[in-house]
Amino acid sequence: MENFWENEFVQTAGNYSVVILCLVLFLSIFELVTKYRNWEEIKKGNLAVAMATGGKIFGIANIFRHSISHNDTILTTIGWGVFGFVLLLIGYFIYEFLTPKFRIDEEIENDNRAVGFISLVISVGLSYVIGAGIS
Repeated sequence: MENFWENEFVQTAGNYSVVILCLVLFLSIFELVTKYRNWEEIKKGNLAVAMATGGKIFGIANIFRHSISHNDTILTTIGWGVFGFVLLLIGYFIYEFLTPKFRIDEEIENDNRAVGFISLVISVGLSYVIGAGIS
């Protein structure tokens, strides 16, 4: 049975499953901290929300990419992934704080695509910085 858990296919399927579950959990947390409802806005065709949400998804996946490639156990991978997500979430709050002239959530909800794009780039960019720290 020990050889079963060491099989690369089994490890890949395990990592994949864990990342999907974490992604759903982390997106739910983002849903709680934003003033708009991501999936309702996306369903309405709000491109700014789609870009911001896509950036979050990419950011979380990129953090886990680094976590998986630099850790041996699934628990360590999850630990670094959670830590990276917390840093990404802090980055979201810093972004909101550093733009006092307008509310990021309101602009994204109103389909301000420039703000949605910047949100995407910030999430992706921070995920690379966080990933480099994990490495």
